[in-house]
Amino acid sequence: MSKIKVIDQSGISHILDAVEGWRVMEIIREHGFEVGGLCGGACACATCHVEVSDGWVEKLHPANDDEEAMLDNVPILSNGSRLSCQIIFTPELDGLEVKLVANG
Repeated sequence: MSKIKVIDQSGISHILDAVEGWRVMEIIREHGFEVGGLCGGACACATCHVEVSDGWVEKLHPANDDEEAMLDNVPILSNGSRLSCQIIFTPELDGLEVKLVANG
């Protein structure tokens, strides 16, 4: 099974089983981590903001205009800032590494 690596807000790494076709937000939530997603993945709240680790950003599809607009509402952005609801897991993303960030 494919995996993703999630670094929680305490800096602890967790390796999670990932299901093809699921949103990264759903994978993280399924494993019991708080990842926001108040809008249910509709790209309407930015509460599922994560930081994608270096080396993975360019492997993702680019953020669309709606996601970019929502990211404008996040207090602190990084080069790897993305909404986890907008990243659909594919086999090519096996090993993807993201960090959960405080969004409030």
